[in-house]
Amino acid sequence: MLESSEHHYVDVIGFNEVERAMLNSVFTLAARRSPGFSQHQPGASMAATGPTVYLVDADQPAALAEFQVLHRRTPLPALLVGSSAHGTGLPVFARPLQWARLLQALDEVVEDGTGVTRLAASNVGTLRATRPGSSPTVARSGAGRAGPESLPARRPGKESVLVVDDNATVRSFMQAKLAPFGFGVDFAETGEAAIGLSGQNDYTCVFLDVVLPGVDGYQVCKMIKSNKQAITKTAVVMLTSRSSTFDKLRGSLAGCDEYLTKPLEEDRLLEVIAKFLPSSRRKEARK
Repeated sequence: MLESSEHHYVDVIGFNEVERAMLNSVFTLAARRSPGFSQHQPGASMAATGPTVYLVDADQPAALAEFQVLHRRTPLPALLVGSSAHGTGLPVFARPLQWARLLQALDEVVEDGTGVTRLAASNVGTLRATRPGSSPTVARSGAGRAGPESLPARRPGKESVLVVDDNATVRSFMQAKLAPFGFGVDFAETGEAAIGLSGQNDYTCVFLDVVLPGVDGYQVCKMIKSNKQAITKTAVVMLTSRSSTFDKLRGSLAGCDEYLTKPLEEDRLLEVIAKFLPSSRRKEARK
């Protein structure tokens, strides 16, 4: 068993362009967790520590071969992604790469440390873990997705977000998806309350429903973006079931940075949150 570590660096081997983009978002946010996960970047300042866990596309022969060479040289905990362990005896995570389940699987792998934990995902997304000498267990959180109650305690982060929606279900969903990454989350049920809170606090993101009691989301967005500091510091993400080109144009004209349609997709939400973190904005500005 490895000693508990606060942070891990993941050597990502293989994967297609779309999955790479998704994993980049995952590890941008997962760096905020405890234990944290960051993607190992050879040549970066963190590279001096070296990777502490491998994440491998086992369905790519070239990636699997590269991993096997690296693993012989530096045997570290590893998680294979694909349909088979290819006789390695290493834990396997089945696609799709849903972020909550993936982080739970990585938690299991680094906690076990020896690479003998068996992980698999059923077709409905339930994550199962079997250790030698134990019976299978099932992570219980809704339909097999890891929720905040099944993840370790998180470090409080510096960034906070504002969720503006009069629907309690949406507010609860957003709380569950944001809190595990250490965000402070404020809520408003009306446009007037949102304007008041945004004037008193600096938010990394404002998730803003279009249809609100009183002042609508488009007007709230204009008010937030009328603050010169908010233009660069605060991203406004419209949340709505209206997905027509006209509605998206109205959002753009109001100054919103992204437009998400309900019901919200977890992976898309993750991508948007990661995109507007201050560190991501600074990185984009340097390009």
